[in-house]
Amino acid sequence: MLPPGKSRRGESTRDAAEAVFKSVTKKPVEAVPSAPRIPGVKELVSLRIDQDVLEYFQEGGPGWQERINEALRRVIGK
Repeated sequence: MLPPGKSRRGESTRDAAEAVFKSVTKKPVEAVPSAPRIPGVKELVSLRIDQDVLEYFQEGGPGWQERINEALRRVIGK
């Protein structure tokens, strides 16, 4: 005779019921939608660069961030 709560397979009836319930109620994994890309929109980031590189771009006065952006675009071929 089986002890109370045990099935012939050795697992408890509660564990078997939970396994069936989880397999039926499990939601399918959905891909996270990517944010739409809007041309010309800048994104605020924090970037660590060497002091001499920063000074080089800042020597030209205002617009140093745009100059860094232009230099990076040239590096990636855009």
